[in-house]
Amino acid sequence: MGVSNKYYQPGEQRGARVEDLFETIAPRYDLINDLQSLWLHRRWKRLLVQMAGVQPGAKALDLCCGTGDLAFALRDAGADVVGLDFSSAMLAVAEKRGRKTVRFINGDAMQVPFEDASFDIVTIGYGLRNLASWEAGLEEMARLTRPGGRLLALDFGKPENPFWRWIYFSWLRWGVPLFGKLFCRDSAAYAYICESLKAYPAQRGVAEKLRALGCQEVQLKNLLGGAMCIHYARKG
Repeated sequence: MGVSNKYYQPGEQRGARVEDLFETIAPRYDLINDLQSLWLHRRWKRLLVQMAGVQPGAKALDLCCGTGDLAFALRDAGADVVGLDFSSAMLAVAEKRGRKTVRFINGDAMQVPFEDASFDIVTIGYGLRNLASWEAGLEEMARLTRPGGRLLALDFGKPENPFWRWIYFSWLRWGVPLFGKLFCRDSAAYAYICESLKAYPAQRGVAEKLRALGCQEVQLKNLLGGAMCIHYARKG
């Protein structure tokens, strides 16, 4: 498969290119997410937090936390939250939004600086696709989760209905990059989404990996006909 996007680079260089991407879009990231999803992404994130079943005082880790949407939602539900991201530009936005209520740290989601079984809840929103290895990302999530704890992931999916899938990928290929061009003066920044989905297994692959890790109660909730999805699992 040829690579046609300057921000998508398989292998060891993946992280550096993705970091460049988020450096570019960080100032307008929240605005563009609202516009391109018609504000639905906020509803999906609230749904993920509801599925997490947060208990007051629960220890939660949000990987690839970006500007902090999930981290703040977990905090509002009563959790003690750490948000981790490798993009200093995105973390700068997150810290302005609520530095005193959530602990934000710069780090690699595949090499998190916490001991095994440190958290009751580990989440990741729109981050697995961006890792050099989504499998390693899930393995790290499982390592960090306490027995009986919950792992949850929200990301783009791949609709099974052929016609809807065609419409969806056409929108990602042609429509979404317009937001990047209009608001970031860089269409490739959002054309990246479609490029990154080509190698991402989405619904079935992530669910299979969670089961292979020994997780229980693996659930998949499709949103918008599978255009988005939430994975839920409990660590055995």
